[in-house]
Amino acid sequence: MAELEIHHEGHETDPMGQKVGILAAMLAVALAIATIASHRTHTAAIMDKSTANDEWAHYQATRVKFHNIELGQSLAGLLAQTNPAAQKLLDDSAGQLKKYGKQGAEIQQRAEHADAAAEADEHRALRYDVGEGLLEIALVLSSLFFISKKKMFPVFGIVAGLTGAAIAISGLFA
Repeated sequence: MAELEIHHEGHETDPMGQKVGILAAMLAVALAIATIASHRTHTAAIMDKSTANDEWAHYQATRVKFHNIELGQSLAGLLAQTNPAAQKLLDDSAGQLKKYGKQGAEIQQRAEHADAAAEADEHRALRYDVGEGLLEIALVLSSLFFISKKKMFPVFGIVAGLTGAAIAISGLFA
């Protein structure tokens, strides 16, 4: 069996390279966290918007029922003078009119709440997205050290990384 020999010549330890490597690893972890938070928040926004759309459709259906009862009352009112059954229909429909009026207001409130939740999710997701972008830039800038051996790249990477992390963290409080 042939022996494998690994030569270490010309591979001196590079303390700055090790530090930049650790920095890049930390930036990559922060980037992964921001990306996951962004995706989950966008998903929550979509779900909240879907709920809002369903509630608005329910609201519209309730309002159509409300207006149909109003129309029925108007027609029954015309016939009530000559037909006692029409008067009974008017009395019965008054309760339904109240029911659908109250139901419509409750559904509208739920729809507005879901719309507000979707809007809040989108604002939070935007912060995560901006933080994610800056963390990506930070990772690339820091990695440029290995090509150029210039210390300015990790410095710019740290600045972009801290800014991105701060913006992403602000998404937790938005």
